[in-house]
Amino acid sequence: QVQVVQSGGGFVPAGESLRLSCACAPSGSILSINTMNWYRQAPGKQRELIVTITKGGSTSFADSVKGRFTISRDDAKKTTYLQMNSLRPEDTAVYYCAVDRMLFLDQTGGAKEAVDYWGQGAQVTVSS
Repeated sequence: QVQVVQSGGGFVPAGESLRLSCACAPSGSILSINTMNWYRQAPGKQRELIVTITKGGSTSFADSVKGRFTISRDDAKKTTYLQMNSLRPEDTAVYYCAVDRMLFLDQTGGAKEAVDYWGQGAQVTVSS
C-alpha cells in the first residue's frame, strides 16, 4: 500500500525559515503523481489551501503566503518541498500535504490508482 509521509516543521521565531517535505512511499512503487497540495489549519480556524503544484510543475499560492513560500517537486524522489521564508506568528498551524491522485504498482505488479491521500500533518509554530 502507498502512503504520504511528511517531515519537517518545528518552532521558530518570526522572520525565520522552515522547510517541509512530503514524500509518496514506497517511492519504488510509485509510477506517477498528479497534483500535490499543501493545506494548513490554525487553531479554531478552517483548513486552508495554501499551495498547489501540478504534475507539470505549475504552481499557485494563496495570497497569505505568496512571495514568502515556494514549492518544488522532485519526481525522482516522489517528494515535494515547501520552503517557508519570513515566517510570521499567523503562519502557526498544522500543515498537511495531500496528493489528489497517484499511480502505483501493487504487490501483484498491477498498476493501481490511489486517490486523495493525505500526510500525517506537521506542526509549525512561529513565535513573535
